[in-house]
Amino acid sequence: MPDFRYRGRDSSGQLTSGTVEAANEGAAADNLLRRGVTPLDISLVPAATSTGIEFKLFQPKVTSDDLIVFTRQMYALTKAGIPLLRAIEGLAENTSNKKLSVVLHDVVESLERGRQLSAAMAAHPRVFPRLLVSIVHVGENTGQLEQAFEQLSEYLAREQETAKQVKTALRYPMFISVALVAAMFILNIFVIPTFASMFKRFDVELPLATRLLIGTSDFFVAWWPAMLLAGAAAFIMTRRYVRSDSGRVRWDYFKIQLPLVGDIVLRSLLSRFSRSFAVMLRAGVPLTQALSLVAEAVDNSWMGKRINDMRRSIERGESLTRATRASQLFTPLVLQMIAVGEETGRVDELLHEVADYYEREVDYDLKSLTARIEPIMLIIVAVVIAVMALGIFMPMWDMMSAYQGG
Repeated sequence: MPDFRYRGRDSSGQLTSGTVEAANEGAAADNLLRRGVTPLDISLVPAATSTGIEFKLFQPKVTSDDLIVFTRQMYALTKAGIPLLRAIEGLAENTSNKKLSVVLHDVVESLERGRQLSAAMAAHPRVFPRLLVSIVHVGENTGQLEQAFEQLSEYLAREQETAKQVKTALRYPMFISVALVAAMFILNIFVIPTFASMFKRFDVELPLATRLLIGTSDFFVAWWPAMLLAGAAAFIMTRRYVRSDSGRVRWDYFKIQLPLVGDIVLRSLLSRFSRSFAVMLRAGVPLTQALSLVAEAVDNSWMGKRINDMRRSIERGESLTRATRASQLFTPLVLQMIAVGEETGRVDELLHEVADYYEREVDYDLKSLTARIEPIMLIIVAVVIAVMALGIFMPMWDMMSAYQGG
């Protein structure tokens, strides 16, 4: 929203001036009157133009850890009765993240111009998610800003813990896969050609496995630059496709269909949905608005589309229970818990129970995932090593047998 410069008289009749942020001159006047200032003159402040180039390549990001610390500190400060402006100004001075410090200073300036905290935070969507802004907005309007920051700190901490568990479980198979691909390139480009030249000098008939290895190695040696370029081009094209609307939906659906890990990803998303939905309802956000925000919070386009379908069903007059059943996302046990919550008016409480249920399922699956993946990865590595070893050593055994027989 634009800024307006004003001159006016305060409640004691003294002249005062400054700037206020509003949609138009009428809204600026209303804002000033609510603050006890009678406006005499209001004029639009011209938008500032940037004359330099701002380099953001090496600018630090605001991580989930920073947001968790911020919400916890805001909860402690608001609970202690510290004025909001003073609390945020202190956090801006003491935070170690430079980008967050700049953003908080801008929030302080917006508050000084009479803007609400939620509106000031909404001006920085890359730092403060919409879900966080919405809960802060509800906390401001209901006088429960302290409880809003408490709920947000707990929610963000649980989300971070689940994400760390998933990344830890997937780290081992990713490492093995990358190491295996690197080993294939090294062996085919540097190792196998040496043995191939040795076999060629002896002029012996090579087994099928050896001929396949040498043919594969010749292909790698001749075409490895083209293979790298093709791989880079495929990566760029795939990434561009995934960033499109249809590609993002298909990619997110593909992730939950993956063997071994697909069910874990789905349960993790359902846990995030249940937790964030419960936090929104407990904060007092309207049902349909909460579903719209949760559709973004789950960070999965396919599931977000299903959640928006639920919202549209509710807007048509259907109950939450029927909408969740039509989505085909939840198990019968969870559907029953949601139905009971809707009947008793305790949907937020039972959604917290649903989130705990899915988190326990994810925790159990993650602990057993490594035990299930390790044998599969070992078998794959053993097969690759066995094929390559036989292809290299079988001709050597044949040559040694021929030499001993001669």
